[in-house]
Amino acid sequence: MTPTVTTAGEPLPVLPDGAPYDVTVIGAGVVGTAIARELARYPVRTALVEASDDIGDGTSKANTAILHTGFDAVPGSLEARLVREGQRRLSAYAAQTGIPVDRVGALLVAWDAGQLAALPALLAKAEANGYDAARLLDADEVAEREPHLGPGALGALEVPDESVICPWSTPLAYATQAVRAGVHLHLDCPVRHIEPGDAVHTLTTGRGPLRTRFLINAAGLHADDVDRLLGHDVFTVTPRRGQLIVFDELARGLVRHILLPVPTAAGKGVLVAPTVFGNVLLGPTAEELEDKTATESTEEGIALLREKGRRILPRLLDEEVTAVYAGLRAATGQEDYRIQEYADRRYIAVGGIRSTGLTASMAIADHVTSLLARTGLDLGAAAELPPLRMPYLGEAAERPYLSAELIARDPAYGTLVCHCERVTAGEIRDALASTLPPRSVAGLARRTRAGNGRCQGFNCGARLRALFEGARP
Repeated sequence: MTPTVTTAGEPLPVLPDGAPYDVTVIGAGVVGTAIARELARYPVRTALVEASDDIGDGTSKANTAILHTGFDAVPGSLEARLVREGQRRLSAYAAQTGIPVDRVGALLVAWDAGQLAALPALLAKAEANGYDAARLLDADEVAEREPHLGPGALGALEVPDESVICPWSTPLAYATQAVRAGVHLHLDCPVRHIEPGDAVHTLTTGRGPLRTRFLINAAGLHADDVDRLLGHDVFTVTPRRGQLIVFDELARGLVRHILLPVPTAAGKGVLVAPTVFGNVLLGPTAEELEDKTATESTEEGIALLREKGRRILPRLLDEEVTAVYAGLRAATGQEDYRIQEYADRRYIAVGGIRSTGLTASMAIADHVTSLLARTGLDLGAAAELPPLRMPYLGEAAERPYLSAELIARDPAYGTLVCHCERVTAGEIRDALASTLPPRSVAGLARRTRAGNGRCQGFNCGARLRALFEGARP
């Protein structure tokens, strides 16, 4: 099979009128791309369709980017199992492919007697989930580990294996391997109607009809909408907005761990966390909305975050803010994932994948593939995918602008375009010529970090736009 891709900015054609696909995955977020990558290991004709103009352009691009251990999942739940397995798989995959991961550990900090009393139960929950490295810390131990913490911390639960990961490189790596192995990626391809059939489903999309024998719904915030196109009314996705503040890299020395609140029934609360890019995050809020496009930040949300942040890490509020952003999570009113196969319809719904979806993505893909086989698809024999190495976007290893050897071979890697994030002309050129080139300057930023720094593209924006426009055919 020949990969179906387009170059940066190229108009997308009407879908080809060929034989039906064996499997079509709706949604190219981190879960959908992971499923497509897993299916690429088998001799089945697979399509990955996405309403946006890029992969990972929804919830996957705007989260806290934590690689969870699953210590606090509901014991015995599907989510607990898939997060635990997914953490192991994704950690290994990241090491193989060059996706940045920083194992910084986490502290669940207790600020009052009630929260302190809840910590032993959280420790027991971690052990019930098969995680036995957590331990309780007293106030002196907490202060020793986090000297800039606000006053009044009474103790904490330490979870040493919690990590932070690059949220952009992960789905891009999945999708790149999938496309190179023959999966057809169809962007700007919203699914508007589904006509179920005895042997073949016909999808009406924004780029024409698409026929498929089996269907996987990984549409994230719109998973319930797709489910209803097939006549189901099993779950409803309520968008939960999480606003975050990104602080300048100079704030990085203030925090050593992911600082988590003791969770309540309302959610996991506001955290402070380092990023693999050298910044510090404060957030998220948890706002139940109806609008699945409401990704704007609000004055009230930012004020709430600053109030919470002042309690957790007072000096953080004196640091420069690099950016604010908001993402929407797919809440369904159920604590577990909603993954369900319908053998009679040759259909699998993958709904309710919350903030742990990034961590669990590879395990979800394996689970869904096993369900697909159970619904009647003969997958054939699995094969290993060719190895992949992603451009390294983190701060824990040498980047191109620091490599004298690389620059000597190609001076473009010594020519800075984005000075804030130290992104070179060589990296931008490589992204524009990659298997999955960006179709916007925002997509270029997710592939290189260009424009994401202190000036938010004020100084490099025109140059980035010119390079992007120059890559068009």
